[in-house]
Parts: sequence; C-alpha cells; structure tokens
Amino acid sequence: MVTYPAFARLGSEFMPPLNEGMIFYMPTTLPGISVTQSARLLQMQDRMLKTFLEVQWVFGKAGRAETSTDPAPFSMGETTVMLKPESQWRPGMTWDKLVEEMDKKIRFPGVANAWTMPIKNRIDMLSTGIRTPVGIKIFGPDLTKIEEIGRHLEMVLNSVPGTRSVFAERVAGGYYLDFDLKRGEIARYGLVIEDIQTIIESAIGGESITTTVEGRERYPVSVRYARELRDDPEKLKRILIPTMNGAQVPLAQLADLRLASGPAMIRDEDAQLAGYVYVDMAGRDIGNYVEEAKSKVAEQVKLPTGYTLSWSGQYEYIQRAKEKLMYVVPLTLLIIFVLLYMNLRSATKCGIVLLAIPFSMIGAIWFVYLLGYNMSVAVWVGIIALAGVDAETGVIMLLYLDQAFDKWRKEGRMRTVADLREAISEGAVKRIRPKMMTVMAILFGLLPIMWSHGAGADVMKRIAAPMIGGVVSSFLLELMVYPAIYEVWRGWQLRRSHGG
Repeated sequence: MVTYPAFARLGSEFMPPLNEGMIFYMPTTLPGISVTQSARLLQMQDRMLKTFLEVQWVFGKAGRAETSTDPAPFSMGETTVMLKPESQWRPGMTWDKLVEEMDKKIRFPGVANAWTMPIKNRIDMLSTGIRTPVGIKIFGPDLTKIEEIGRHLEMVLNSVPGTRSVFAERVAGGYYLDFDLKRGEIARYGLVIEDIQTIIESAIGGESITTTVEGRERYPVSVRYARELRDDPEKLKRILIPTMNGAQVPLAQLADLRLASGPAMIRDEDAQLAGYVYVDMAGRDIGNYVEEAKSKVAEQVKLPTGYTLSWSGQYEYIQRAKEKLMYVVPLTLLIIFVLLYMNLRSATKCGIVLLAIPFSMIGAIWFVYLLGYNMSVAVWVGIIALAGVDAETGVIMLLYLDQAFDKWRKEGRMRTVADLREAISEGAVKRIRPKMMTVMAILFGLLPIMWSHGAGADVMKRIAAPMIGGVVSSFLLELMVYPAIYEVWRGWQLRRSHGG
C-alpha cells in the first residue's frame, strides 16, 4: 500500500527518446502559401536556428520530395538541425531546454511548430501518419465539416496544460484557379476543347519538352510563359489562343476564370475521409495528457452523427503496448511458476518463491519514481527481467531454509516451534553471503548504465532502473520476511504432525 501512491503518480509513454544528435523542426502553415513566401520563411527560420551556439548546420525544405514515401503538402516544412557535440554546448543545456528556447524564439503568425527527431519522425509518420507526439484523426463523410471540427479541437486543446502547439489541417482550405470553358464560343471560332486545354497546360502550367544531361545528373527542361505574364488572373485572361484562320483570340472570350477553394489534399483512411489534428506537447507524460485532453474534448466538442475521433501518434503505441503487456506479464509469471513447480514439486514452495516478485516491485517502483521516469515498454522489460532474477534468488533462499529444516529434523532436534525458529535462523544466516554477492554483482553490472550517455542510453536506463531498485528491496525483504513466512508454513505442518 505504501508503494501504490508512487505507482499512481507515474506517467506513461511508449519509449523514451533515443537522442539522435539532431533536431527535426517541422513548421506547418495554412494551405495556399506561395513558393516565394515559403522560401522566404524557410530562410528566416534557418537563420534564426543557426544563431544558437549548439547548432552546427541547418537544412530546410518545403513540400514533398521526389519519392512516394513522402506525401508532404507544400504548407509543411522540414528542417534538419545538426547539433554540435554536447561538450561544446552551454553549461547546463539539455535537449529539452534547447528545444524550448528554439520554440520561444521562432514564432511566426500562422505557423505551428513541431519538434522531434528525424528517424523517430519517419517511423511515426509511416506507421500512424502523425508527426507529433499526440494526434487526433477525424473521420466523416464531409471534408468541410471535418475541418470545422478540427478548428474547434484546436481551440479546446490549446487550453490543456502542457500543450506547446496545436494545428488542425485545413483539409478544405486549398485555393484553385478554375477555367470554365465556353463551349459555344470555342465552336464558333472553329476550335476544340483540346486546343484550349493544351494552351492552358503548356503556357500556364508548363510542359516538359526534354531532359538535359549534366555529367551524372539529369534535369527536365520545361517551357511556359514567364512569371510576369501569368502571376495574375487578369493577365491570364489576355493569353492569346490561335485559331484555324490565323486570328488570335483572348482566353477571356473562350473561358471564364474564377478563384475557388477546395481540398488541398484528400486523406482516405478506413474507407472514410479523414483530417488530422497535430498536438505538440512538452513537460508532461503522454498518457496523463491524453486523458485530460479526452475529458475536455468530451465536454466541449459535440460530434455530429457520422463523425468519429481517433487518438493517435505515440498514444496509439502506448495503447497497443498495454494490450500486449496484459498478456505478456501474466504469461511470464505463469512460465516462471511452471518451471518452479517442475523443480520443487510443491505449489506452496512455488508461492513462497514468487513472493520475491512483489518484494522487488516495491524498490523498482520507488526507484523509477525518484528518477522521474515514466512507465514505458523499456521499464516493463526491466520489470519482467527483474521477475526472473528474483525467482532465482527466492529459490536459493528457500533451498537454504529447507536444508537447515531437514538437517534439524534428521538429527531429531525439530520438536517445538522454538526449534523451528533456530533452524530457520541458521539457514537465513547462511544465505546472507550468497545473497549479498548476487545483489552486488547485479548492482555493479547495472550502475554504470545510469551514468551512460548518448544514443540509446535513455532506453537502457529505463530497463536498468527497476532492476537496480528491485534487487535492493528484495535483498532486504527476503531476509526479513521470507523466514517469517517459512516459519508460518513449517510451524503449521509441525503442529499438525504433533497433533496427529
């Protein structure tokens, strides 16, 4: 019961960061941003990032790369920030503090920041589609309504403590220039629809006509009107279309030009239209943050019929891990019990041995709590490994107590409960040295991990922490509690045999 308050206060996460040695900055702005403005925004952000002493170099891009695995919209930027070795950082600076400083300095109207790491980001986006620690997927039949729900969620989640930024995709916020062809006018000038479409495609959109070879590099060559002739709808209306008799007809006579809005990018998931809300958070564990956010969303957001929400990102990993651990942990204990029973041939002895596991959990939970770690898959791996180690030490403890009991019984000295206590004391004293050797071997093997640093060190610390705390508490409690439990069991047997 003393340990439960500490366990209840532990947060939850899927896995701690791997410390890749660089930062991945992903600013997102509204759809419809121009190439010029996007390039200017990237340059400004790169310059500001380069001013930090810990930064070695910065490289940013906007839009999608020439690959099918990167369907990024043009409104989403990606900036890789390579960091210097930590020996060259300012005193007291950490990865979290550096990201916090960068986030405070780089603030632009209409731009939502997200901070992560390159490899981690790619894995998250490929598996869930969400690039931030927490994301919400909105499913429904109408994109306009999905965007409306997303904007409402954006306002609600901004008030949740720990929220660094929230951005709801403007799934219906793309801007387009539509050409409504006048079929009657086109026919009157002896033209066909294809003639007009060819001019629009080549002169305005650009047509690739050849490829230039520059050593090992290949570049496509496209031809279209100069920017100053196509950067305004009024100028586009004056584009001349050649006819069969050699006359030049302005495009405005053959088509109506109008600006329209529509989906910038259509997402389809589980046979439904979808929109994403990206939530970047800091200073809190993901599990508690999502629970609080869920309650606020349930209170303030009323979903229309046919629309659903799904919480994703790393929170989705946590839910999957919990479902698997619900089977893995009991299965592990069952396997340990079966192996013990095959050797001890006594369910009571197996139960006594397995008492070492709750003894060790006391130290494991408190040590994890004092270090400020969250419960994660890495911590549970350490706890599962700890269960196996404690079962081994429990068997040895029981073996020494049984040897002392059998020795006294064979010598005819096991007559009263006082004799039983003397035998147990003799067996427990013999157990101190091997138990101490076992504990010290584990401690000296694991303690260096707690001072390690670099990629993967945070994961290893979470695995080692419950084992370190667990072996210490099990060492103390097994020596104090095991003999008492053994005395109760053997004393009951002794009284029953004498009574018979």
